[in-house]
Amino acid sequence: MKIRIDLSDGLVTATLDNNDSSKDFVKQLPMKLTLEDYASTEKISDLPRPLSTQGAPAGFTPSAGDVAFYAPWGNLAIFHKGFEYSSGLIKLGRIDSGLEILARPGPLDVTITLLGD
Repeated sequence: MKIRIDLSDGLVTATLDNNDSSKDFVKQLPMKLTLEDYASTEKISDLPRPLSTQGAPAGFTPSAGDVAFYAPWGNLAIFHKGFEYSSGLIKLGRIDSGLEILARPGPLDVTITLLGD
């Protein structure tokens, strides 16, 4: 499954993993979010509703380009820098192109839509 993240001045694409959390994320699309800076490593935003955590590992170590769901807070996280192992973090997929756009400081208004498989 591929998604596109549209910004006023750019486009980001990503490929989602085949897991329950990613499938649940797709069910919420299309969606408009404001991505905010967090810890100088990621952009985050609350989701309309929490995603399924069925079958998900206890956590993972994200690297730049990972798209994830942080279950304890119920938010989407897109990493533009690597980070340490985080319990409750579930990988949804990976950015294919446009990561540099998401690394810019400040909030970003985005629209996320499904492109297909």
